[in-house]
Amino acid sequence: MLADNIRTYLERNQWETHVVHSAEDGLSKLKDFRPDIVLTDYHLPGGTGLDLITSALAMDPSTKIVMLTGEGNIQLAVAAMKAGACDYITKPASLAELKLVLEKALGQTQTEKTVAQRRQSRGSLDVIIGESPAMLLVKSKVRQVLDAERRMNDNDLPAVLITGETGTGKELLARALHFEGVRTNWPFVEINCASLPPTLLESELFGHERGAFTDAKDRRIGLVEAAEGGTLFLDEIGEVDLSIQAKLLKLLEEKTVRRIGSVRDRKVNIRIVSATNRNLEQMVLEGRFRSDLYYRLRVISLSMPALRGTGSDILHIANFYLKSHGKRYGKRGLYFTSEALEAMQRYSWPGNVRELRNMLEQVVLLAQEDAIGVEQLTFSECRGRDEKTRATDLAKVGAEPGARNPAKFEDMEVDRVAQTLEKTDWNISKSAKLLGLSRDMLRYRIEKYRFARPN
Repeated sequence: MLADNIRTYLERNQWETHVVHSAEDGLSKLKDFRPDIVLTDYHLPGGTGLDLITSALAMDPSTKIVMLTGEGNIQLAVAAMKAGACDYITKPASLAELKLVLEKALGQTQTEKTVAQRRQSRGSLDVIIGESPAMLLVKSKVRQVLDAERRMNDNDLPAVLITGETGTGKELLARALHFEGVRTNWPFVEINCASLPPTLLESELFGHERGAFTDAKDRRIGLVEAAEGGTLFLDEIGEVDLSIQAKLLKLLEEKTVRRIGSVRDRKVNIRIVSATNRNLEQMVLEGRFRSDLYYRLRVISLSMPALRGTGSDILHIANFYLKSHGKRYGKRGLYFTSEALEAMQRYSWPGNVRELRNMLEQVVLLAQEDAIGVEQLTFSECRGRDEKTRATDLAKVGAEPGARNPAKFEDMEVDRVAQTLEKTDWNISKSAKLLGLSRDMLRYRIEKYRFARPN
């Protein structure tokens, strides 16, 4: 009778509730239902509430359990808490009081889940999806590096250079190196070297003294000093100006940094990980990148494979993002048709995982039915066909009077940025997310291409 009254009350308050009448049925239900909270009495057919607590936590240690106890039975309440219950309620209890206790327990559950997700998202090899030979080779190399670093002097970890096309997940690999390594409890500081002009990048990296230049009203430490004890991640290192390259070389060789406007070098203890989608060896030959810096950055070299070369990983990643976006937008039953799966494997994915993730977010957002067909997949028009057909199409486009040649990456980027800004009504945050850029990187491109918001 009490259980039915509690269920009616909770369901009126938007709780999904299941009632069982024995310890055995309760444990059986837990295997399938996996509730956020278990509310149990002490006296149960087939066992006691303490037995239920012990068995339930053995199945899932994260389960929150609230015990109902008789009035004044403090010893039983203490025993329940020692067994693993998160709270208890003495009978007779008001339904309003019960609701408050359950909401408190639910809040603990959600907080713990959030913390766990943040820990996982900070950086781990597990968040890099893929079981293809190329991806397994990368993960194996990273584990070898991490194992070696645990046996060496933590103050002298080698620099790592991560190469790969845009959107392959180089930042995820950099985070995995830090958060699974010996410096996990120290800062992970990252900067996109293409997002700032050389003068601002130098100040951002090395800091400045008060009065070092016109706007330097206060002393400021740079990201190099902010990363003390941890890792400095230099994304798009191939875009760094030659003048800054010389300072980075000094940082790597002498482990010192000098703020702009200062006359004193400061010792730093950091590990440098860099990433690029450029061919640095070619840039060295062309005199656009210092050879001495290049060899200091690539003591350890890791290469992230392009998505098109990972075979069935494409489908694993696609299904992961379909489920993830579906959960976010409240569309949990989505699935790909066989034609859609085949089309995704044929496509060349010039933007790699980032392009796949962003495309599927739009697909999920606009989905009207559970089945996702090939007609809903928005592939890039100029890059998704076989090489022969693509070359023919580009030749036709280039032959049209006044047409922009889409083979030029910059022209394609201009079109894509302009279309995205128009689509979002110039919402910088939404546009940056759809393009896979940071807000600063998007603003840099708006200035670079001289975009102007229409009246």
